[in-house]
Amino acid sequence: MDILEEIVAYKRKEIAEFRQILPIRQLYAMAEKALNVPVPSMQKALMESKTGIIAEFKRKSPSKGWIHKDAKSDIVPLDYQRHGATALSILTDQKYFGGYDEFIQAARISGVTIPILYKNFIIDEYQLLQARYSGASAVLLIAACLSEDECSQLMEKAHELGMEVLLEMHSERDLEYAGLEPDMYGINNRNLGTFITNVQNSYRLADKLPKGVCKVSESGIGTPLTVSDLRAVGFRGFLIGETFMKAEKPGEALHEFLSGIKS
Repeated sequence: MDILEEIVAYKRKEIAEFRQILPIRQLYAMAEKALNVPVPSMQKALMESKTGIIAEFKRKSPSKGWIHKDAKSDIVPLDYQRHGATALSILTDQKYFGGYDEFIQAARISGVTIPILYKNFIIDEYQLLQARYSGASAVLLIAACLSEDECSQLMEKAHELGMEVLLEMHSERDLEYAGLEPDMYGINNRNLGTFITNVQNSYRLADKLPKGVCKVSESGIGTPLTVSDLRAVGFRGFLIGETFMKAEKPGEALHEFLSGIKS
């Protein structure tokens, strides 16, 4: 079993436990109330931005272990916003990434107003309700975790809940999902089976995505020059986590990174 299969198998057990603790009917009522609080469009923010940095709040990963264990969700995301992030990505998986849904709520309470991506391994409608209740603007759907029908149904439900979808693809096989027309088309430079990262994956697949859409390159982006080069081939969003999170002050690391991007 590779890492992705292991994570998805655990997710199925985790969601079943969540449903026992908080029935979906109750969670739906909670999420429905949250619909009264509008969330900003991540797609619009990325397409209008000159930098497009999606700064990620990620304390841990299966491949690196703890990256920044003491990072606070009521401090770092707001610092990211203050230092020029276009949008945020917040890991909410607890077992593998040390995250919680409450991290998004804490970020919003602290004053974060820019778009937030709910980053998890979503395989069930229950998780979409969790995302909307938390205050997310968008959710990540991973092609490798879902059939096309499952992905389509979850996308439709996310839209009903007022959230956008970043559809993550990694290989030519995954590109079949592009026909579902998500709000944002993501290319993950990390193989989710092995967790090996190669940013060349984005360059390789860029021209195989539809023209004029919001393209997002995810993982393995370590320099401002890489962002400039990826913008030149059509990408408008750049999801960056470890480059910032390994710094003592991630917000300041973002500020320094942004100063090196040629607009």
